[in-house]
Amino acid sequence: MGKRLLLTALSACFVFLLAACGGEGPLPEESGPMRESVALTVWGAEEDEALLEQIFASFRAHYAGQADIQITYRPQSESNCKDALLGGLEEGADVFAFADDQVAALAAAGGLDPIEDEAAVRGASLPAAVEAASVGGTLYAYPLTADNGYFLYYNKAYFTEEDVQSLERMLEVAAQAEKLVSMDWSSAWYVYAFFGNTGLEVGLNEDGLTNYCTWNSADGPIRGVDVAQAMLDIAASPAFSNRPDGEFLAGVRDGTVIAGVSGVWNAMAVEEAWGGDMGAAKLPSFTCAGRQVQMASFSGCKLIGVNAYSRRPDWAARLAQWITSEENQRLRFEARGQGPANVSAANSPQVQSSPAIAALLEQSNYSQLQRVGGKFWDPVAEFSASMAQGNPSGVSLQAQLDRMAEGVTER
Repeated sequence: MGKRLLLTALSACFVFLLAACGGEGPLPEESGPMRESVALTVWGAEEDEALLEQIFASFRAHYAGQADIQITYRPQSESNCKDALLGGLEEGADVFAFADDQVAALAAAGGLDPIEDEAAVRGASLPAAVEAASVGGTLYAYPLTADNGYFLYYNKAYFTEEDVQSLERMLEVAAQAEKLVSMDWSSAWYVYAFFGNTGLEVGLNEDGLTNYCTWNSADGPIRGVDVAQAMLDIAASPAFSNRPDGEFLAGVRDGTVIAGVSGVWNAMAVEEAWGGDMGAAKLPSFTCAGRQVQMASFSGCKLIGVNAYSRRPDWAARLAQWITSEENQRLRFEARGQGPANVSAANSPQVQSSPAIAALLEQSNYSQLQRVGGKFWDPVAEFSASMAQGNPSGVSLQAQLDRMAEGVTER
C-alpha cells in the first residue's frame, strides 16, 4: 500500500513539474478530427427551390462526418444573375445558377475563376455544354443543363405532323377552330427566330461587350423589311397571340391556346394539361420574301458558378459539383423535366424518350449559342412590339429597323 501511495505522489509531482515547466497543462485526451462549421449562400431560380433543398439535404448528409453545413437559399433569376452579382461580388452568393451568355462578363470581371478539376468536368459533360461554360477555351463554370432553348408545343387533337411544319398552316387550323397559336414577341430572345436563318446577322464584337447587327440590311435575297413584313402578316392573323410564358401556360390550361413556342421548363405543365395529345416538334417555317424560311432559335445552357470572392471556395466548389453531378442532373430531369448537360444522364433512356428533349435536339440543327451584348434586348423588344401591334405608328419599316440596329450596336 505504501508503494502505491508513493507512486501516486510521484506521478502527481511529475504532472505538476510538466505543467510548471511547459506552461501547457495536462496533455488532452485523444479525440477525432475537428468538425468544420461551413456557411454557404446559394442563388437559384425561384421554381427550383424545392429541388435545391432536396439536393442540399443530401449534400449535408454526405459530408455530415466532416462539417456542420448551413446553406442559405435565395431566389435569383438566372437571366440577370450577372447584374446582381457584379453589384457586389464580396456580398454575393458563394454558388449561383446563371445562363451561359453571362459567363464571359463574369469571368472578365473577376467573378469566376477557372475550374480546377477541368478535365473531369469536360469528360463528364456534353461538348456543347462545355463550350457554353468556357471563355477562350478555359472552363469557368459547371454545366447544369443543355436545354436552354425553345421549340414548338402543339395539341395533337388539332394538328397533324404535317400541319406543324408551317406556321401559316398552323394559324389557318387554329383560326378555323377559334383557338390561338402563341409566341412571346416581348422578348428579343424569341424574336431571333425570325432573323436567324435569313442571312441577316447579329452577334458580339471582339470586345465581348458591343454588338454588330445587319437586321436592317436593304440588300440581299432577304432584307430586313421582308422579315418585318412577315411578322406583320403573322400578327394580323386572328389566331396569333403575342403573350409571355406565363400567359402561354394559362391559355394551354384553359383550352384557348393549342400551340405555342416555349422550352422544356414547361413540358410537365403542358403534358398535365393536354395528356396524350401533347406534341412537340422543331419550330415551323414561315413565309418571307416569297419563300419558306425555317425559324431559328437561340440555344444555351444553365451553369453553376462559384464566386471567386467566396470565403469558403473549397466547400463552394464541392457544392457546385454536387448540384451538377450525374445523379442530381437525373433528379432535375425527373422533377423539372430539364435536359441534363451530363453525358451519361443525357443519354439515359428516360431523357431520350422525352418528346420535349427530342424536339429541342431537332431544333438544335437550326440554333446557335446566344452571344449578344446587353444593348441587344430593348431595341429588339421595342421593334417587335410595334410589329405585334400591327405597326400602329405608321413609321416605315426600314426606319424602325434602322432605329433597332442603331440601338443594338450602340457603344
